[in-house]
Amino acid sequence: MSDENDETRQRLKAALHCAVGRMCQKIGEDHRRDFSRHVVAAIAETTFGQCDIFAKDLEAFARHAKRSTVSTEDVKLLARRSTVLFNYIQHKSEELNQEQREKRKGAVRKRSRDTEEESRE
Repeated sequence: MSDENDETRQRLKAALHCAVGRMCQKIGEDHRRDFSRHVVAAIAETTFGQCDIFAKDLEAFARHAKRSTVSTEDVKLLARRSTVLFNYIQHKSEELNQEQREKRKGAVRKRSRDTEEESRE
């Protein structure tokens, strides 16, 4: 691994550790519990490891489909064992698709109006 990749990896780990620490602190306040530094570090390391596995799986799914880009379908395939996560991703995917359809419709209408105005002139 290059120095740049190693530096990026360390920065990601540090950011994840910080985010996990904040979440543990918030949950701890809500439930009047404390999380030790070791527990926070263990959660962060486990999460980072799982994200590494997810990334490799997503790359493998895309490669298997002979694509160089990970698609929404790859993410859904990754989440298939967690019903809650799968349903969330499915819902978000549908929302994004609907937004894209509406944007395209708006762009088509605008082009149509522009064409009408040009033909009048």
